[in-house]
Amino acid sequence: MSVEVLRYAAFTDSGSGGNPAGVVLDAAGLSDRQMLAIAQDVGFSETAFVLPDAGGSDPRRLGLRYFSPVAEVAFCGHATIATAVAIAERAGAGRLHLSTPAGPIVVDTAIDDSGTSATLTSPPAGTAPVHADVLQRTLAALRWSVDDLDPRYPVHVANAGNDHLLLAAGTLDRLAAFEYDYPALERLMSEVGWTTVHAFWAETPTTFHARNAFPPGGVVEDPATGAAAAAFGGYLRALALVPVPGLISIRQGEHMGSPSRLLVHLDAGTETVRVTGAATRLP
Repeated sequence: MSVEVLRYAAFTDSGSGGNPAGVVLDAAGLSDRQMLAIAQDVGFSETAFVLPDAGGSDPRRLGLRYFSPVAEVAFCGHATIATAVAIAERAGAGRLHLSTPAGPIVVDTAIDDSGTSATLTSPPAGTAPVHADVLQRTLAALRWSVDDLDPRYPVHVANAGNDHLLLAAGTLDRLAAFEYDYPALERLMSEVGWTTVHAFWAETPTTFHARNAFPPGGVVEDPATGAAAAAFGGYLRALALVPVPGLISIRQGEHMGSPSRLLVHLDAGTETVRVTGAATRLP
């Protein structure tokens, strides 16, 4: 079966950087094994597969599944942004209703002089403190100590479709020196079910720098992680660490040479989080 695979960088900054994702706009008839094989061949951290929605023939109501080169993932922010932009470039801007393994996702796309962007509305967000013994094992794998943490931001496991450990570095230098014991962290994350470890540093109360360990995707670090950004936004709102309603900016990928920009919208009276990013088609 011949399948067209598009390649996009999502959460780009002025058209450059971002996180690459594969996009298959017509995955009808593909088996799980075929989707995994395609994701392995593409080699990006995630490839998204668009399927007809089981509820009818509305072209803006679609199914969406995500595969890393290792396994299927319930939700992926950057691949969702990439997919929505790819659809908008072909069918025009508007609202998409996507059915994912993590639940229904609404994505709004826009086209202007600067390019095409998308804003996803996450599944309901939640957060809870990490267990002390798990935190110690994590710090050991990261080669951090408790003194490296910023006490203003409690270490939590947050979810907005997937579980992410949120870990605040006390200094930018600590975040910059992001090298870890990959096998140890991979084992721990598999055991506890985390998708990423989202390490961050607060430049201001609403501007953050982040680095994201992603062993479940088969990569050491992800340059832009929309699902983690949504979970992080829910955490900041739940712990009253930012004004609500409000907007936070996340800079990611800079230490990898792939600068990325994620905008997180925090609304009152809802459990969801909105994340905006641009995307650029790759050769």
